[in-house]
Amino acid sequence: MISIAGKTIAEKIFSAHSNTDACAGDIVVADIDFAMSQDGTSALTIDAIASMGADTVFDTQKVAMIMDHSCPSPIEGVSAIQAKMRAFGKKAGIRIYDWGCGVCHQLVPESGKVVCGDLVIGCDSHTCTYGALNVFSTGVGSTDGAAAMISGKLWFKVPETIHVIYNGKLPKGVYSKDLILYLAGLIGVDGATYQALEFSGPVIDALSVDARMTISNMAVELGAKTGLMKADEKTLAFFDERARRNGQPLTRKPSPVFSDPDAIYLRTIEIDVSSLEPQIARPHEVGNVSPISELSPTPVAQAFIGTCTNGRLEDFAIAAGILKGKTVHPDVRLIVAPASKDIYLDAISAGYIQTFVEAGASVVTPGCGPCVGTHNGVPSNGENVISTANRNFKGRMGNSNSFIYLGSPATVAASALNARITDPREYL
Repeated sequence: MISIAGKTIAEKIFSAHSNTDACAGDIVVADIDFAMSQDGTSALTIDAIASMGADTVFDTQKVAMIMDHSCPSPIEGVSAIQAKMRAFGKKAGIRIYDWGCGVCHQLVPESGKVVCGDLVIGCDSHTCTYGALNVFSTGVGSTDGAAAMISGKLWFKVPETIHVIYNGKLPKGVYSKDLILYLAGLIGVDGATYQALEFSGPVIDALSVDARMTISNMAVELGAKTGLMKADEKTLAFFDERARRNGQPLTRKPSPVFSDPDAIYLRTIEIDVSSLEPQIARPHEVGNVSPISELSPTPVAQAFIGTCTNGRLEDFAIAAGILKGKTVHPDVRLIVAPASKDIYLDAISAGYIQTFVEAGASVVTPGCGPCVGTHNGVPSNGENVISTANRNFKGRMGNSNSFIYLGSPATVAASALNARITDPREYL
């Protein structure tokens, strides 16, 4: 039966990958374009592959395992897991991204392994990040990931889609992080559970790819399966630049997917950003969001700029612009973590790393360490942290007795200078 109504981006991608006329609510078995796991999930994935009677994957160019959560390894248990990943990679013939390569959600799009129109799964919840590149990407459990790595297929329930339209023009000092935090405060952490978020509007069109990825990265914090955006000239330029940098052509030609004018959405949310101010997610929930002007002076002992949310070059440019020629407050520890080795090198070339070091920051190995709390900056009891990360629940940074506030790189940089949560517009 052929549907009459127009389709969303999600429905079109699932239709193409399942060879069906897929509509929201349908159960489909779809072909996977790429699958990955990281060092927090790969041990279970490898064990599940073995338990299914397999010792290899469906396509060695479409599977990867990435060490990013605990690099360099902080304890012997993690070292054992990472050794297991290296051994499996050699046996199965797949790429293993080792220490220092960076965060999986930066490395996968950087690698040229995914392109517009793809269906991608990862054994990590923030796989939704690639939706900014017009990819339906979503996190799955290690067992489902193993099944996909063996067969090249996985079952899905096609999600309904919420259309979020950002209108107006971003005010000075307000960034893409503020846009997604505002939405989290508006609909809550379960406001899009098992649905796709589709972001559009003139504000999204004006954003860079770096900034768009910040928004899609946090779709899962609202319960969503993915955070999709259309492909435009900026998207295609991103893929062209990556191909040139990698010195090899893309694995596939980008196939941009657009929603139909008569696509059926579960709901449409329109947001005028013209009067928006910097946003802060307060402990211990991403949806506990307030405009920065409504926060009473809040002291901070630690600040963190990085992660798969805001560890990209544009984020560093924004933070370095505020920190240039200044010194972090003596009561604050500032940590900076590039999202990938390429970003680290670019930040060195641009002078941002020198700015951070001269300001008093600790620049750590590209990866996830401070965000997940395995190492590289676990806060002390009772301390407040201001972070560019995507989560602030109890224990997220390794101590359930600390308090994590989320903001943009500009907000974090300004706050590090004053040892209190600070409106970045004071420095712009």
